[in-house]
Amino acid sequence: MDHPLDVLLGSGPQDIYRVRTRAPGPEGRLPLTHEMLADSPSGDLFGWTQNVGMGWDPSRLTGRQVLILGTQGGIRAEDGTPLALGYHTGHWEVGLLMRAAAARIRERGGIPFAGYVSDPCDGRSQGTTGMFDSLPYRNDAAVVLRRLIRSLPTRHALLGVATCDKGLPAMLLALASMHDLPCVLIPGGVTLPPEQGEDAGKVQTIGSRYARGELSLEEASELGCRACATPGGGCQFLGTAATAQVVAEAMGLALPHSALAPSGQPVWEEMAARSADAVLNLLAKRIVTRDIVTDAAIRNAMVVHAAFGGSTNLLLHLPAAAHAAGCRIPSVQDWIEVNREVPRLVSVLPNGPEYHPTVRVFLAGGVPEVMLHLRRLGLLDGNALTAAGEKLGAVLDWWEQSERRDAFRRRLKEADGVDPDDVILAPDRARQRGLTSTVTFPTGNLAPEGSVIKSTSIDPSMLDSRGVFRHRGRAKVFTTEKQAIRAIKDGTIGKGDILVLIGRGPSGTGMEETYQLTSALKHLSYGKYVSLITDARFSGVSTGACIGHVGPEALSGGPVGKLRDGDLIEIEVDCRQLTGRLNFIGEGGKEVTPAEGAAILARRSPHPQLAADPELPDDTRLWAALQAVSGGIWRGGIYDVDRILAVLEAGQKALAEKESSCGK
Repeated sequence: MDHPLDVLLGSGPQDIYRVRTRAPGPEGRLPLTHEMLADSPSGDLFGWTQNVGMGWDPSRLTGRQVLILGTQGGIRAEDGTPLALGYHTGHWEVGLLMRAAAARIRERGGIPFAGYVSDPCDGRSQGTTGMFDSLPYRNDAAVVLRRLIRSLPTRHALLGVATCDKGLPAMLLALASMHDLPCVLIPGGVTLPPEQGEDAGKVQTIGSRYARGELSLEEASELGCRACATPGGGCQFLGTAATAQVVAEAMGLALPHSALAPSGQPVWEEMAARSADAVLNLLAKRIVTRDIVTDAAIRNAMVVHAAFGGSTNLLLHLPAAAHAAGCRIPSVQDWIEVNREVPRLVSVLPNGPEYHPTVRVFLAGGVPEVMLHLRRLGLLDGNALTAAGEKLGAVLDWWEQSERRDAFRRRLKEADGVDPDDVILAPDRARQRGLTSTVTFPTGNLAPEGSVIKSTSIDPSMLDSRGVFRHRGRAKVFTTEKQAIRAIKDGTIGKGDILVLIGRGPSGTGMEETYQLTSALKHLSYGKYVSLITDARFSGVSTGACIGHVGPEALSGGPVGKLRDGDLIEIEVDCRQLTGRLNFIGEGGKEVTPAEGAAILARRSPHPQLAADPELPDDTRLWAALQAVSGGIWRGGIYDVDRILAVLEAGQKALAEKESSCGK
């Protein structure tokens, strides 16, 4: 009988035994000089040796070195078919962008280097313990990207290629922190919607709709198969992935009209080559990242975010990018002021009122088209520098008269029969169509530190004549997402209920994303009559009366963690004035004032089932502690090293004093 290891490692093709023990090595000579040998670090010299060892022509070793970092995932055959799958379409094709950028750098006499830090898929991990690593991953990836950048000491410039929910924010943080390097971000673009079927946001609700009898097994199977109609790019809606692309361009780190390009198509690949040109141009002009990512650039990005109606997850990522760049971190009050001042101008999935996919936004003119309207309103700083090496004002002057603008807007009419001015609307037209501002930050005795609701996506039929949403209802409280989604599927959650999910903030789950709940409510027939309150966060595609980021989180003593089934809650959101209230106002049959409610909650003990998830990884527990010390979610979930060291030093001093006292 064959030994198991003979079966596993036994006889194979005879050529495996013909192992070479020496090779002649590359031909030619390194272009060394006396000064280099006398003064250069050994790492620089050995770097050249390795470069030619990998096949680089020794005569071309003196070019400018450009590091290209990407989030590529999966292994593609030459024809694009999968040899090994990626985690998601967003990183499946970005290697093609890296290749196009590298080819252009070579053409121009430069030396491209490439490295990879892949990223997870929030859609794939919805409702699973994989979500516990989602938000913490961003910081980890940014750390690794920065280490890779610093580990190539001879690089002169940097290109970052990324697409999706965590990979792109991580890349944004990494590039923003390279203050003295020329950097350009290349967005990975978007996938196309199916000709017949549902977008990748709505299709994630097939389980809930099937469970409630609103979809057949055959329908669910067919819809699920078609939703990702092309193999690359971020989802077709203005979720976190698309919003992060928009924000990167608005900050000036990505070239004009590079966000939301359709993945795999010529315009998408051309932008990678143009971005390589741009970073070499910045290098020649000695323009570095600190010149581009400024307080003005951060403010411009916030303004564009509001005009697009972007994902609330950027309230976590844009402050983190500001911190990385050494800029002022925007406060909640800054976000409130921007959203009160800036009209929403983009009609797109998931906000509406017309649910255009993101590729139509690109064809309608994308970020620069929106910026033209914002400039006319006096809402942008036109002196901010961009990756194009020009000030924003000059970029917009060019865009307004460009052939590129006319050609793409014309293509939208030809291909889809859609007027680009119905996708990106002028302010007056947007107001007439009922587009409202993006986010509101309700406070009250349940959220003394604040909370977030994407108020623009509350069903318009639920607003009164003044644009105010009101919901007074009884709480149904859950401490796990699994309990909550089961309650939706089995009918425990009904019309008029207020679903409360607690213990799912940073300390409980790493601040998991609860899209399976919000999407189910959005696409169930009675969902608009149910409100959701949680200390977790939402997917960028989430819509409806869903209030997240409630602070303090339940596990940090937040009053929301003291709610019980049957408690009376009052929600009020003014979608025009962007004010909101979130209050506990009664228990049993007794109604109380918000102040009396606060006193009752202060006397209560936490919910008896409130606890961190038993499967929470140690890595995420450490992230939660470090970001809490650094100012928490409202400062972007960052690592503020000075704050962390101060707390550690204070703790060490206190421990030493205690030990000294015990010794005496």
